[in-house]
Amino acid sequence: MSPTFPAPLTPGDVVGVTSPSSGVPAELQPRLDVAVQVVRDAGFEVEIGSCMDGSTLVSAPAAERAAEFQRMLVDPSLRAIVPPWGGELAIDVIPLLDWEAIAAAEPTWVVGFSDISTLITPLTLLTGWATVHGQNLLDTPYAIPEGLLGWLDLVQLPVGSTVTQSSPGAYRHGFVDYVEHPEVDEYVLDTPGSWCRLDSLGGDVDVTGRLLGGCIETLSNLAGTRYLDPTPLAAAGDGLIFYVEATGDDAAEICRNLHGMRLSGFFDGASAILVGRTPAPSLETLTQHEAVIDALGSLGVPLLADVECGHIAPYMPLVNGALCRVEHTAETSRLTQTLA
Repeated sequence: MSPTFPAPLTPGDVVGVTSPSSGVPAELQPRLDVAVQVVRDAGFEVEIGSCMDGSTLVSAPAAERAAEFQRMLVDPSLRAIVPPWGGELAIDVIPLLDWEAIAAAEPTWVVGFSDISTLITPLTLLTGWATVHGQNLLDTPYAIPEGLLGWLDLVQLPVGSTVTQSSPGAYRHGFVDYVEHPEVDEYVLDTPGSWCRLDSLGGDVDVTGRLLGGCIETLSNLAGTRYLDPTPLAAAGDGLIFYVEATGDDAAEICRNLHGMRLSGFFDGASAILVGRTPAPSLETLTQHEAVIDALGSLGVPLLADVECGHIAPYMPLVNGALCRVEHTAETSRLTQTLA
């Protein structure tokens, strides 16, 4: 399967906003308003769906969330869908979607990370649509650090474009309270940090392959099912570069989840594995890095950690299905994606 890339967004296109997992509580409505205005100021119309309630764990019953998400996916007047953020139970939407109807529709860009991985990664594997693991809507107002792109930049690129991103060499320690600071739009990257090598293969890394991955805590629940079978993408013959990231589970849980994903065959054919920088806790005798080595070290491929694709800002948007080149040396950490 060769991935299909949605058409680039142009001024006047409509961006859909829905919460297929958790909605937005009332106290965060000001931040949502700021984020929506940023998208409008970029030249796009915004359609906000009805599944947005943040008073409980999910924005609406599963059937309603699935129906709204599918409607936006197949509506040719919507050119992108960007949930406000992730959540916990996007998995209960998965079996309610009409995957054949979605595959027959014109591709739409879908953007998000965390629990949204539960939807966008199967979307790429089952329909062939390229999807964006990148900033959610509430993080969109931030100015993008030098060397990185925002999702709004990515979805406006013509099909066939090649873009390179590189580690800025610093990250933000902690989180910003959007209730107290709904208008914040500048990252404070206050902690030095770059990619690091976990494997012991030695030498520089220079590998290529199609990108695929997402949040460990959510994707691991799909391991061994058709929703997380990388075979269709591997059939393109370009190799695979996987990326994974942990949101909050401790190192032992992450280790078990990664073992399960490996045993299910998810990482078969990997050219390399990228691991996002994480706020998730280590244990006294097992760090998050050691968990990755324990679970994935036997694959014998480069393991690069602290990549900007996790729950710590800033974010490097990655396109599921894009042809990717990863380079890592003592001087350089960069990732090049081709939307073809």
